[in-house]
Amino acid sequence: MIRLLSTSAVLLLAAASSPGEGDPGLRRAVNDQVAAARRVAPELGVSVVDVASGETAYSFNPDTPRILASNTKLFTTAAALDRLGPGFFFETAVLGRGEVRGGTLAGDLAVVGGGDPHLSGRQYFGDSFGAFREWAAALRALGIERVAGDVLLVHGYFDDERVHPDWPRDQLTRWYEAPVEALSFNDNCVLVRVAPDGGPGRPARVEVVPPLPYFTVESSAVTSAESHWVAIGRRSGADSHVLTAGGRVRIGAEPVDKWVAVDDPLRYFGAALVAALAEEGVAAGGEARPVTALEGEGWRPLHTHRTDLLTVLEVVNKRSQNFYAESVLKLLGAELCGDGSWPGGIRAVAEVLAEAGIDAGSYALADGSGMSRGNRFTPRQVTLLLTHMFHHRWGAEFVRTLPHSGEADLRWEKRLAQPPYRGNVMAKTGYLAGVSTLSGYAKALSGKVYAFAILANGIAGEAAARKAQDRIVRALIDHG
Repeated sequence: MIRLLSTSAVLLLAAASSPGEGDPGLRRAVNDQVAAARRVAPELGVSVVDVASGETAYSFNPDTPRILASNTKLFTTAAALDRLGPGFFFETAVLGRGEVRGGTLAGDLAVVGGGDPHLSGRQYFGDSFGAFREWAAALRALGIERVAGDVLLVHGYFDDERVHPDWPRDQLTRWYEAPVEALSFNDNCVLVRVAPDGGPGRPARVEVVPPLPYFTVESSAVTSAESHWVAIGRRSGADSHVLTAGGRVRIGAEPVDKWVAVDDPLRYFGAALVAALAEEGVAAGGEARPVTALEGEGWRPLHTHRTDLLTVLEVVNKRSQNFYAESVLKLLGAELCGDGSWPGGIRAVAEVLAEAGIDAGSYALADGSGMSRGNRFTPRQVTLLLTHMFHHRWGAEFVRTLPHSGEADLRWEKRLAQPPYRGNVMAKTGYLAGVSTLSGYAKALSGKVYAFAILANGIAGEAAARKAQDRIVRALIDHG
């Protein structure tokens, strides 16, 4: 697949610089904004490096470790590009055994998971079953219209720990805390839609997308003439398949949509696959059941689904999708260490960081997305990674995975979106309670390109911290 760099990435890579100490005017301008930022972020660290010369242009508390939040994704995606390269593909194999007689596969079907997080409606115009429809077409082309045996869901590529131990247990139904599996569907989330239906006091209409018999819906939501509030969730434990809706939906209001993380991604995957195959004329006679590995002989390949790494990394960084990031981290563990787990992935990332000059023991890495508050790096270490990746053989690809200022359909659409800032900042945001981070690249009016890290802990509020970060970046571009 040929990929073109975005205009912003091309501009950033055309860096102009000259050797010498950081400019005093730049230091003063940035320092003024850092001083103002400390009023809303008392635990602040900043590092700015001229990527061409490698010299520090500005620093403030650069060697104090801070909680990274989603800036952690920079380390995960950099390691993936370094070790796997942009030509790597996630692969999900569909296998079968038994003869095909009269349109029936007289045996089992197997789907072997390779950690692909992209089996969703993202690339199929919102059709969650899009990938599965392609699989069904491949089976029909082989003369298979019915599977007499079971559908085996082979998930042993990743370990059995689906939820990181550091993640808050009161947020397990949120999309950003979806469980991680080697076989995953629809970001391991289901869409629940609540809409008004009829007159005041009538039950609201509740839909589940995709509609699967796996889920049960319990709703007390009603249509309302005035008030409008909706609560959507999921039960836990043995009732984790029960989706809940409550509240009041105002007549004439748009439907309320919420993505809910599932509890058992393998059962969800199996239910969705069987339903999609049935829609496309391939019936599964047995049950969909998880297995860690295939046993027995006679298996033959029927179809292979591939997703390129760069597509996944763009979702990680541009959309800040935690589930994708964690899938990439476990993939690194599986591919490089034979251990598709969080510890395995962290070992793989550590090797890359050591080559970038970030010593083991000088930082703490707990997960791949930044949901854990145990991810702690210094601002200088972040800019060390960014500078290393800027000059990396896959540096152009890395830069292109980052959102740029003013980029449409992202949170950056209105952020730093006016000239001369629009398109000249490519950076990753991060947020947790009390934490706001922003790290990436900025091209100054001089033509110089800077790697920067602004790590704010102990913030008074997200909006105030974000505005303070933007003022620092503006000063960097104006005076750099």
